[in-house]
Amino acid sequence: MSFQVKTTGRLDIVDVTADVEDAIPDDFGDGLCTVFVQHTTAGVVVNEAEQRLLGDIESYLREVVPDEDGYAHDALDGNADSHLRALLLDESVSVPVREGALALGTWQSILLLDCDGPRTRSVTVTCTS
Repeated sequence: MSFQVKTTGRLDIVDVTADVEDAIPDDFGDGLCTVFVQHTTAGVVVNEAEQRLLGDIESYLREVVPDEDGYAHDALDGNADSHLRALLLDESVSVPVREGALALGTWQSILLLDCDGPRTRSVTVTCTS
């Protein structure tokens, strides 16, 4: 199962937990759900979706990898910073599923981080028992 996520900013964080829950088959019991983003300038992580923390994450990524820093790849398409930021993220996460629902911790959410938006991103969800 796949779904699309539209982002709105150059660096954007979107909580996709509900979309992932919706992608779990109705008859699925216990197993593992893998969420994979099919892009080299985006990532997916498990973390808290609290607004101030999301702002801190964006600030951290911009501090570690500045927007414009004379990157060689910028001569090609101007998004080297996006690729470098994505290196700090994962392209997939796996979350346990219990009785057909994601077994996330109290404050955990599945977050899509787009480092080269705004764009429409494809996310694939695979559930295995």
